[in-house]
Amino acid sequence: MRNRQRNYPLHGWLGLLLAAIFWFLNWYLEGVRTHLTFFPLWLGYILAIDGLVFMRKGTSLVNRSKTGFLLLFIFSIPLWWLFELFNTVLQNWHYTGREYFSDVAYALYASLNFSTVLPAVFVTGEFVSTFRLPALNKRRWKTGKNLPPFFFISGWVMLVLFLVWPRIFFPFVWISVYFIVEPVNYWLGFKTLLHYTQSGNWRPVWNLWIGVVICGFFWELWNYYSWPKWTYELPYLNQPKIFEMPLAGYLGYLPFSLELFALYNLLSGMLRIKVSDNFIQPE
Repeated sequence: MRNRQRNYPLHGWLGLLLAAIFWFLNWYLEGVRTHLTFFPLWLGYILAIDGLVFMRKGTSLVNRSKTGFLLLFIFSIPLWWLFELFNTVLQNWHYTGREYFSDVAYALYASLNFSTVLPAVFVTGEFVSTFRLPALNKRRWKTGKNLPPFFFISGWVMLVLFLVWPRIFFPFVWISVYFIVEPVNYWLGFKTLLHYTQSGNWRPVWNLWIGVVICGFFWELWNYYSWPKWTYELPYLNQPKIFEMPLAGYLGYLPFSLELFALYNLLSGMLRIKVSDNFIQPE
């Protein structure tokens, strides 16, 4: 970002209004309510942050392609359900208040709310990209012919380990998918983080990491007084906690952002959808 700042856009103000209203309603209404407030609260967050991005760099996810922006919500649904599937084995998080919903209602509300994960992380990552960061790492990570197969095999080993021995290897859920999908993207010619790191450009990785930690803070903050809400049960690492999340659990957000990026590029590539890297790569 080197251009002059622009006025804060209308959709950003709309986002701030949504976030303020539904943050209040989510915390202060009584009874079961978060299934109705979660989506508009996070839509407000996404639009508000996207507005900041546009103000700082003159382009943003919403501004560049409204269709691409909507696709993030659609892609996000199956991506998070994948981790819900893994959690049937891991049992690392639980939804209190699930009993108030039929299976159909739960699936519909959950899918709507899961749709906000991908756009929230990507828009926040792009916001981070508008700031100057110190050159934290310029080391070239040469891909070569051996690294992708090593990633691929390692990913499957980690996946098997956490499915067979979940109490020991549960952290692998947050990195194994990246190790499996990233080399597939590389072999198929889709976008990958390896294309950046092999030239010594780690900025996209840092943008995703910082962006997802910011999202993680707000996920856990807004969840704390929600109802229904999620809680965690991590073997050996369940204390201390910040909100409902064990402190050690916040580390899982870092590789999780890489998994989201890899899965997004896999889906986009398979569907032949042209994607831009503007949301992680500073101008």
